[in-house]
Amino acid sequence: MFWLGILIVAGVALLPALYGLRRLRRRVDARDSALTLYRGQLAELDRDRDLGLVSGDEYGAARIEIQRRLLAADESSSAPDLNEGASRSKRFLPVLAVGFGIPLAAFCLYIVNGHPSLPPQPLSSRQVKPDAKAMAMIQKLQAQVSTIPKDNPTYETGHVLLGQIEARAGLTSEAIADWKVALDTHFTPELAIQLAELQTQKDGHISANSLDLYRRALAAAPADAQWRMAVEARIAVGEHEENNGQ
Repeated sequence: MFWLGILIVAGVALLPALYGLRRLRRRVDARDSALTLYRGQLAELDRDRDLGLVSGDEYGAARIEIQRRLLAADESSSAPDLNEGASRSKRFLPVLAVGFGIPLAAFCLYIVNGHPSLPPQPLSSRQVKPDAKAMAMIQKLQAQVSTIPKDNPTYETGHVLLGQIEARAGLTSEAIADWKVALDTHFTPELAIQLAELQTQKDGHISANSLDLYRRALAAAPADAQWRMAVEARIAVGEHEENNGQ
């Protein structure tokens, strides 16, 4: 059933492309257009002669010229075209490319990046730890921030920035610790939400501590904060988990 669904989705996605190719194949070629044009000119020339709009000499000269062009167009198209088979194959190449190439490429891409039989891959297992050089720089920053006195104006900022660096590097526990220090120094709703989100990501659920942070952030949030609804939704999920003993 899974592969049937994939085929149906692929067919629906290819319908616009196949429809466009079908319209291209229906185009009138230059030869048919030329023959229709010259035959129409002959009919108009006969009508003008019957109405007396052209003289006999003008009629004869014009008719000969139109017939010459008509024959030239007909002969050039009726001559055996050695490349006709090749041109036909070229016309079918886009159809083959769209009809088979795109689904095949999509299938290969899916097989490389995912498969129904693949086990789940939690975020924690997919996070790449920093290399030795990056880790050395982070440890250097940690040592520098640890020497900042609490009464220094840069104490809170240093821990906030260090936590951001650690969070990006996948050092979740270290980032949580630094952001807690910054929040204990000065509570800001935005940092409280970041800390709660990071703790939820680490724990796999909204813990009591994270739920408290969401509530405090919502209480201190400006009335026009764009993230109020998102935090309210988080609180609702956390309360539901808390009531169900999770």
